[in-house]
Amino acid sequence: MTNSKVFLTGGSGLVGKNILEHSAAGKYEFFAPASSELNLFNFEAVKAYIAKIKPDFVIHAAGRVGGIQANMAYPVEFLLENLDMGRNVVWAARQAGVKKLINLGSSCMYPCNAPAPLKEEMILQGEFEPTNEGYGLAKVAVYKLAAYISKQYPEFSYKTLIPCNLYGRWDKFAPEHSHMIPAVIRKLHLAKVKGEKSVEIWGDGKVRREFMYAGDLADCIHKALTDFGTLPELMNVGIGDDHSINDYYRAVAEVVGYKGVFEHDLTKPVGMVRKLVDISRMKAWGWKPATRLRDGIAASYEFFEAGLAVK
Repeated sequence: MTNSKVFLTGGSGLVGKNILEHSAAGKYEFFAPASSELNLFNFEAVKAYIAKIKPDFVIHAAGRVGGIQANMAYPVEFLLENLDMGRNVVWAARQAGVKKLINLGSSCMYPCNAPAPLKEEMILQGEFEPTNEGYGLAKVAVYKLAAYISKQYPEFSYKTLIPCNLYGRWDKFAPEHSHMIPAVIRKLHLAKVKGEKSVEIWGDGKVRREFMYAGDLADCIHKALTDFGTLPELMNVGIGDDHSINDYYRAVAEVVGYKGVFEHDLTKPVGMVRKLVDISRMKAWGWKPATRLRDGIAASYEFFEAGLAVK
């Protein structure tokens, strides 16, 4: 469907920016107001905005995000802000009569003790990972609200995508906001510039993570807009493979040109031992990511060096 209107939250964030710069973005009329234009914490304002523009789709990509340090330091904010924004956007869309909505969840929705690969039906089948419990709770609540709306009002189709960990252009590189790969890019870049002979890694570096280039998630979302009818109500989006933290450090070091050694601080928290999502539904739907890890890291580092991101 071309010329459809799309209300996109989080348009200035990692996912939103990649959606807007995707080659297929010109097929749609995107409305992606900045926070100064629309306060997502104000339900009446969100409802009025959606009612005014009358979008064909809503994509909820806004959220407070961060790594282990940020989640542990600000659990109240991660719970309340993500819950409030999600509730406001999803319920305002329902009140305004928008029939199609794509909500972005997170692999933090899965129980910490769930065996990999993480299947969609495992959600709420165990306790959350303590280091990001507030964020996970908020994401599950918003997903459930979307699913309840679809169930109670069958004419509404509100679906949730669960991406694995992301990185890429338009990422946040400051340590208080960043996820692992952008944080490592910044850390190793500065270590190279300063001539530091060693860099610290939290834990033993053996825990495993799955990271996907954000441009690939944007590609999946654009396919979802085109093929919305066949999109599952709940679907993981990932690459189907993972690497150890040590592997990621080595990959970033190769791209950045850092020649030092790594030292491990075994007193630091590391989160879930393994977080790999099952991509069976995604493969059956007919989509797969295209960006190799080294190429994605190189594009992210180029973006960082260009000075376009918060460092």
